[in-house]
Amino acid sequence: MTSTHTTIRAQRLGKLPPYLFVEIDRKKRAKIAAGANVINLGVGDPDRPTMPFIVDAMEKAIRNQRYHQYPANIGNAEFRKAAARFMKRRFGVEADRETQIRTVIGSKEGIFHLPLGVVDPGEVVIIPDPNYPVYVAGATFADAEIFRLPLRAEHGWLPKLAEIPTDIAQRAKLMWANFPGNPTAAVAPLSFYHDYVRFCAEHRIIAASDNAYSEVYFNEPQPSMWQATNLNETLGIEFHSCSKTFNMTGWRIGFAVGHAEVIGALAAVKGNADSGQFEAIQDAATVALDNYDHPDVRAMVEVYRERRDVFCEGVQQLGWDVPKPDASFFVWGKTPRGVDSLEFADRCLEEADIVLVPGGALSEHAKTYFRAAMTVEVDTMRETVDRLAGIAW
Repeated sequence: MTSTHTTIRAQRLGKLPPYLFVEIDRKKRAKIAAGANVINLGVGDPDRPTMPFIVDAMEKAIRNQRYHQYPANIGNAEFRKAAARFMKRRFGVEADRETQIRTVIGSKEGIFHLPLGVVDPGEVVIIPDPNYPVYVAGATFADAEIFRLPLRAEHGWLPKLAEIPTDIAQRAKLMWANFPGNPTAAVAPLSFYHDYVRFCAEHRIIAASDNAYSEVYFNEPQPSMWQATNLNETLGIEFHSCSKTFNMTGWRIGFAVGHAEVIGALAAVKGNADSGQFEAIQDAATVALDNYDHPDVRAMVEVYRERRDVFCEGVQQLGWDVPKPDASFFVWGKTPRGVDSLEFADRCLEEADIVLVPGGALSEHAKTYFRAAMTVEVDTMRETVDRLAGIAW
């Protein structure tokens, strides 16, 4: 019998936009291969190693032979206890480690899998625009209908919930919020979360919060969605990550905290999709969460502050409209003279060997914006500004 298949790739892959950072990495590698000294402010990957007190904990944990077998799928009990302690100490939020906390293999993994557990084909997922691309990928693989809620500079890059059409709100099953924001570096006051969970409850939408950058703040500590409501009352979930706070991007460890039914739906997907994270990593992450206020952690934030100041003040002197963010290690600003961001990013790479993320690749509403990650040392950041000054716009 002749096969009717005409392609190897599943049709759902064709619905995905090209993953931005893969394309950026391809162009960067091509420049490096050509001998260029590239400064990469593209992907948000901390450039300094994981804090020593965490590495020390890992060195001890990795010799525990019990951890050389399959981990508990729900997650290491001590790590989940530490996540509960973190929520209590940092945000004053009570969470039950058995029913309301779930270990994830980095928050990206949990964010991607969540729609598969709570959204049926054709139901609506409301996603901020611009956004972290995994929100779209997860919704696409769940065969959801995606509604993009515009974020605009005049609103401080906060969503205007009143702009969600009534019919969309009625059909929506899941909605994402992300503060401190990626790519916008915007911060949200606790009052926003009160409005957010109230809106979601009114329409019986699962309120999802991506709080991966909660500990990278320069002024006021950033809130959790769960400070605005009760985990037992609101259908919601919040994702936390050890990646950025502790320079642990390669370790792939984080947790989800939320309503027991929502956590249970995520757990059901993960029980079929993975076998959990290596428990030695969870042991080290336990030490990390219990020391979220460690001097090394706060010192790293001060490093990001200095880099931010050098970059923002430097390009401001060039006449660019690039404000200093209050949190995250991203800077989100306008391109010089309103140049299209794709052209801007290409010219920065071609003429100055600098990788920046074009806002237009993330959103129709950000064609004259760009994102820069504060992930190079201060001297390199100064060189970045010098190179950018040499481009004639």
